[in-house]
Amino acid sequence: MQQNVRIDKWLWSARIYKTRTLATEACRKGQVSIAGQKVKPSRMVTEGEILSIRKNNITLTLKILSPIQNRIPARLIPEVLQDLTPAEEYEMFEMARIASFGRRTAGSGRPTKKERRDLESFFDNEEE
Repeated sequence: MQQNVRIDKWLWSARIYKTRTLATEACRKGQVSIAGQKVKPSRMVTEGEILSIRKNNITLTLKILSPIQNRIPARLIPEVLQDLTPAEEYEMFEMARIASFGRRTAGSGRPTKKERRDLESFFDNEEE
């Protein structure tokens, strides 16, 4: 039996987003697409469709194996979706995460004495 499910509900059920509201907002902002087309939260998805999701500076490519309506345990996720995201995407994300270490956000003020010492010890160890 072919089952159709709203994409925002599927994204929440498959644990891509923590809440259905976040999944709906991502669809409205154009962060979710199917076959290059941005989708609305009410778009019905079926088995075999491939999604592109822009989340946390990485583009996830997922294939829907099973359209589900209810949230499932994390251990059952491989039965619901197949991750087709290239390894380069994960490597770029990890490099960006590492590169941002030691940077302070704008407006956070000067580093404390402990933060400064931690940064100095990190960069001293890196030179060796």
